[in-house]
Amino acid sequence: MKILITGAGGLVGRAVAKHCSDAGDQIVSLAHADLDIADQKEVNATFDRERPDVVINCAAWTDVDGCESDPERAQTVNARGPEFLALACRRLGVLFITISTDYVFDGQKDGFYTQRDQPNPQSVYAISKLEGERRAQIAWAETIVVRSGYIFGSGGTNFLSSVVTRARRGERLQAIGDSFGTPTYAPDLAQQLRRLAQVDLPGIYHVVNAGQGVSFEAFARRGVEIAALGPDLVEGISRQTLKLVAPRPRNSRLRCLLSEAIGLDRLPFWEDALHNFIVGSAPALSDRD
Repeated sequence: MKILITGAGGLVGRAVAKHCSDAGDQIVSLAHADLDIADQKEVNATFDRERPDVVINCAAWTDVDGCESDPERAQTVNARGPEFLALACRRLGVLFITISTDYVFDGQKDGFYTQRDQPNPQSVYAISKLEGERRAQIAWAETIVVRSGYIFGSGGTNFLSSVVTRARRGERLQAIGDSFGTPTYAPDLAQQLRRLAQVDLPGIYHVVNAGQGVSFEAFARRGVEIAALGPDLVEGISRQTLKLVAPRPRNSRLRCLLSEAIGLDRLPFWEDALHNFIVGSAPALSDRD
């Protein structure tokens, strides 16, 4: 397959490019500097030049608090961007896969959110991402929406990706203990995205690692435990303590009703994925001296 990846400079985009390249696909990796998905003319020109078989959209404005203060930009990137990509895919007749977020749910449910649950986004970021889902699906029937969340992996700048690196430096970490989600290891997500491209069955999928879900605090504590670091490095705090600008769901744990039904294997348990991530990113002994 020839796969065009937008947002290829980010955590997920890099993981997708590596996995698909290793699998033998022809990859067109486009970071924001290479393609602004909110520029429809640029999108169309790029697609006409590259003529991909599949497009995987990893581009988004993911600064949740930043979106709250700039709704127009959030809508432009997170809603209109996927629509422009979907329209370009329709013109070429190729499959479109776009990544959305667990934040489209309000967090009031106690169990897992599935495709049967009604989204009810509470932040500007979440509203823009849900709008992106809907615009893309309206624009092109051959659209796959993948909701994920709590994504971590090598090179990521978010809390989950950097917790062990910071702990290894001896930093004390504050981690929210009263918000819960299902962690997702970027390489595992990338593998499932490619599987979905092969299956080519449009719809909404929830792609996360297996397990009961976890809080940021519990994730951090498990991470420092696997890395054989002191558990006293992690301090649990509440959401209210941080006084974040944008609201976050208390619970955004996801489960997919479609993946196993169409023969897709579930992703590994998040603790196993976390172990692989930490072992794989462990510094050499010389780096620890």
